[in-house]
Amino acid sequence: MGLRCIFANMGDLKSDTEIKEFTIDNSVEDMVETILKHPAKIVGFGVYIWNVELTTKVVSMLKQLKPTLHIVLGGPEVSHEKGEQLICKLADVTIAGECDLAFSQVCRDLLSETPVAAFIPSSLPDLQQIRMPYAEYSDEDLKNRIIYVEVSRGCPFKCEFCLSSIDEQVRSFPLDDFLSHMKTMLERGCKIFKFVDRTFNLKASMAEKIIDFFKAHWREGVFLHFEMVPDRLPEGIRSRIASFPEGAIQFEIGIQSFTPLVGTLISRKMDLTKTIENFKFIREHTHVHTHADLIIGLPGENLETLAASFNQLWAMGPDEIQVGILKRLKGTPIIRHTEEYGLIFRNEPPFDILQNVHIDFETMQKLKRFARYYEIFANGGRFPSSLKRLVELNRGLAFEMFWDWSLKLWSELERVHAISLNSQIEAIFQHLLHFGESKEAAIEKLSDDFCNPKANPKASPRGLPNYMHVAVAEKMKKLA
Repeated sequence: MGLRCIFANMGDLKSDTEIKEFTIDNSVEDMVETILKHPAKIVGFGVYIWNVELTTKVVSMLKQLKPTLHIVLGGPEVSHEKGEQLICKLADVTIAGECDLAFSQVCRDLLSETPVAAFIPSSLPDLQQIRMPYAEYSDEDLKNRIIYVEVSRGCPFKCEFCLSSIDEQVRSFPLDDFLSHMKTMLERGCKIFKFVDRTFNLKASMAEKIIDFFKAHWREGVFLHFEMVPDRLPEGIRSRIASFPEGAIQFEIGIQSFTPLVGTLISRKMDLTKTIENFKFIREHTHVHTHADLIIGLPGENLETLAASFNQLWAMGPDEIQVGILKRLKGTPIIRHTEEYGLIFRNEPPFDILQNVHIDFETMQKLKRFARYYEIFANGGRFPSSLKRLVELNRGLAFEMFWDWSLKLWSELERVHAISLNSQIEAIFQHLLHFGESKEAAIEKLSDDFCNPKANPKASPRGLPNYMHVAVAEKMKKLA
């Protein structure tokens, strides 16, 4: 989306500008070759936490082969602490902040040989003056990609682990113009709209108008993703989301921690009572899919308080719990806790935490495996009946069950990837037996997961391709 925002605002240079996109699976040499096939004088790169290492290699090789090529960088990974980064030293210009308008001006200056500073702090652009990027999505994009959209930028909250805490000023695009673009996108066949607004429900009136628009233009298969503040769900939004069918809306709800000390340390305020009420309403009165986030490694959090937060969130019944790992994003104020709480982060991307004063390196490694196994077994959505039963057998203590199980899985598998479906079924079956479930009852729970759509919407025949029906059937016979 970032590249298309810039492309849409190139003005008179747009006809001479082209977007080139690669993946992390492309080799450095192939990317450089593709770029150098074009008679470009300027190449701009969007630099993020996930592509900075590879982009550094590409920039380095480009400068070796064509020293006269102007390299311009932008993006969150190079907007802060630029003096310490090799990629910034290799490039000619680094633009900090939002580049929608700044990049085109830098290009004009470079082309006219006007002196340009090596580091340019971009002022916040007026969103009323920016051309929106949606016309730049191709039909192929709409067919094969998740399409990112935004109606606002900035966040009023100051959560210290998040880059949005730096930009407290919330600015909005013209709503009528935005909705006009959304109508065109729907007419062109777009079905998946992922809103990147940090606080979609911050302004209820705007959220209600957007929801009303999509309801009025609804068709089968449209999916809307919103990031929501957990303790804000006024009646106007409640009544509207209740009318959408299953599979239509997903809320990503950032909880991060229920521990009061942690909330104070990271400048995150949350009304717990309202948050619990909102989850209850969504679960009981809507078909909204809820994706809730917790973060491992926050200052002030230890294993016991993390377990308490996880168990409380589990009891609230979200469809998914993403257990994320704290990362030191450049420019975020979380670093101010380094000395007091012993925060040690990796020096290389993704800059995730290695240990802190409460959680040593070995335990942090176990927690990271816990997070990965939870993603596979729970968020994968294949085993709701079996996992619910496992938690019941463990006195309702979800974290403790998954924690012990993750330790057992690692001791047996010594891997957190490439775990086949058969291996997953076997692991759950054995853990059910470990807790005292009978063989017959364990098989019954797994049968519910794979053969009973009432127990699991992902059950056969919708949840598995035909060849996997055979594999599961054979596995169940072996278990029996």
